[in-house]
Amino acid sequence: MSRTVTLVLVDADGRPLGALPPYDVPEPWWQEVGSIVDEARSRYGVDVAVLRLLTGDRPEPPGGHVAYLGQVTGPPAVPLTPATVDLTPHPLRAPYAEPGGPARSVAWATGELRRVGRAVTAVAQQRTWNLSAIWRLDGPGGSAWLKQVPPFFRHEAAVLRWLGAAAPTTAPTLLAADDTGRTLLDHVPGEDRYGADEAERAAVAADHHTVQLRAVEAADTLVAAGVPDLRGPALAGWIRDRLAPHDPTVVADLLAGLDDRLDRVRDCGLPDTLVHGDLHPGNVRGDGTRRTVIDWGDAFVGHPAFDILRLTETLAPPVAGRLREAWAARWRADVPGSDPQRAVELLRPVAELRLAAVYAMFLAGIEPSEHPYHHGDVPACLARAAAAT
Repeated sequence: MSRTVTLVLVDADGRPLGALPPYDVPEPWWQEVGSIVDEARSRYGVDVAVLRLLTGDRPEPPGGHVAYLGQVTGPPAVPLTPATVDLTPHPLRAPYAEPGGPARSVAWATGELRRVGRAVTAVAQQRTWNLSAIWRLDGPGGSAWLKQVPPFFRHEAAVLRWLGAAAPTTAPTLLAADDTGRTLLDHVPGEDRYGADEAERAAVAADHHTVQLRAVEAADTLVAAGVPDLRGPALAGWIRDRLAPHDPTVVADLLAGLDDRLDRVRDCGLPDTLVHGDLHPGNVRGDGTRRTVIDWGDAFVGHPAFDILRLTETLAPPVAGRLREAWAARWRADVPGSDPQRAVELLRPVAELRLAAVYAMFLAGIEPSEHPYHHGDVPACLARAAAAT
């Protein structure tokens, strides 16, 4: 599966110029823009910064015919097709989705690298969507990654800062951060481990247990640094607030026993700690000698069982059962008298409710043109929560 792309161009001042002829790119996922930039350069000699999604001919990714807004420094030599595009400002538009935004962010990152003695010789835009914009910066001193996120993910820098001091090498090294959601990260060697087998997932779970044990005593410190506090009753209130705009009948039924269920979870005796929030193998990079957990924007302080549920959710029941039992055995050894397995079973539907609330938060915090990225996520999570209850 691939995508057909129409790139509507504006100049440095945001004035519309027209559209390049449609062309195909290999990756079907709408947020991946590296090949869009490369093909525009190789086909038409145009250097472009992709700003944001405009439209797609499908209700949600992947594939199809997708239009994006891109910025160039001046009119390209290739003839452009007239294009109608709504350039009205939107209060939820990300800074990196505005003309000039990518250039400002790259200039910040280049300056930060120069400050630590690392020259930048090449910059490549990799991704842009409602959850992040990402660029790779290369130079003689190695590669670094510029990541810029919306307000609901800005606590990632605080998490990385704490991990860098308390559990070095378990997460990307934070080189710099500012108060606009920009982080500059050192390169992590290896590949994203989407296809991780049982043994590799077991190793990830064991590594993560060590991190979570260290974070138990740091829970208040992390919350004070801006990491969301979803401990105990706070989680129920957080879920209710974010799901309030959605199907009231379905939501009311699913939330009816939430407080009682969380009380029973608390009786299982496990401590609150740092939770990654999206611990699937694609958020782990490995090079054969080490594993590094990336993308901590979903992190919060809460119950550790949420991460083992995410790590095992797509596995066959016998495999998932073995990994969860190993996880439970570690917690029983470190917290005598606790009942981790019961906590996992009680939190299974809550994990889906929390994910539904996360997607609802995304939808509430992004402009409508970006909604297709999460078109079916809230109802899908609510349906899984109902099935797990």
